[in-house]
Amino acid sequence: MTTTRRNFIKNATVLSSVAAFSPHSFLAATQPLKEKLGIALVGLGYYSTDLLAPALQLTSHCELRGIVTGSPEKAAKWQQKYGIKDKNVYNYDNFDQIANNPDIDIVYVVLPPSMHREFTVRAAQAGKHVFCEKPMAPSVADCEAMIKACADHKVHLAIGYRCQHDPNIQAYMKVGKEKPFGKIKMVTSAAGYFDGRTTHWKQNKALGGGVMGDMGVYALQGARLATGEEPIAVTAQASTTRPEIYKEVEETMMFQLEFPSGALAACHTSYGINMNYLQVNYEKGWLKMEPHSAYSGNNGSLSDGTIINFENKNQQAKQMDEDAFAILNKKPLLVTGEEGLRDIRIVEAIYKAAKSGGRVKI
Repeated sequence: MTTTRRNFIKNATVLSSVAAFSPHSFLAATQPLKEKLGIALVGLGYYSTDLLAPALQLTSHCELRGIVTGSPEKAAKWQQKYGIKDKNVYNYDNFDQIANNPDIDIVYVVLPPSMHREFTVRAAQAGKHVFCEKPMAPSVADCEAMIKACADHKVHLAIGYRCQHDPNIQAYMKVGKEKPFGKIKMVTSAAGYFDGRTTHWKQNKALGGGVMGDMGVYALQGARLATGEEPIAVTAQASTTRPEIYKEVEETMMFQLEFPSGALAACHTSYGINMNYLQVNYEKGWLKMEPHSAYSGNNGSLSDGTIINFENKNQQAKQMDEDAFAILNKKPLLVTGEEGLRDIRIVEAIYKAAKSGGRVKI
């Protein structure tokens, strides 16, 4: 090995410290115009209600100031719980009036994927920065339109890949870059859970449903981030065990990736199987993480005995805080629209491969 266990722990600790540092001194030095950025959540489903809104009570550089919903009864409850002003409550029809509201700096799009393009473009046209939940959009064309709109209106676009803000994920990316065990030979990555719902957008093709774009990007990112490469070809197999529910979209997708270095990846994603792991096999060792993309925290180990287990109390809070800090201080975002586009380009190739039954070059 080219690095010792002690050196890796030291380096990884430095990496974690950088990722988790408190940037108040940085803020003072750069003298930003605002201390905090106001966020409006668009769509008040489970992810906004149970995860993003509570996380925004823990952030230092952004805060919940507005909501956009088609359900007036939800709006009243949110206003009471979070003290949201009447003027910061919008519906999908009057959303464009948010352009005139200085309280709102960022629009966080938390809608079915088929609506991501529309509301990202509308937010950009209103002069607001955009956080967009994953999957970025159903198609490459949608992603490109979103990126262009934000660039044209000089606003930032960040994709909600909370895992890339996790110091544990950053630690295994570091191993991939430094290659202490030699070249990567094989990556096995999986992300799935059992979904018993029957009428959710995830089962609806028109709304951007299907497991590949949703849970599949975790498995895909596992392979991409572990190798530090973009795949050059893919094969894939789609299936379902509940055709009465998954009539329009796949319940399970298995896909195999080829990388320029010769590394291979076998990836799995499903709405019918509970699984969450990553294994990377190198020439002279291995890395394992289980869970790999959980809300509750991710951890792993290396074949030399190194443990990857950095504390990350709230992934969503860390994600939003780091993105807001970057915007406040004119620093690069960690996960841009271009990163989301890279995934969707591969997702499109995976669907093409599954349909054709052949190997598709990317």
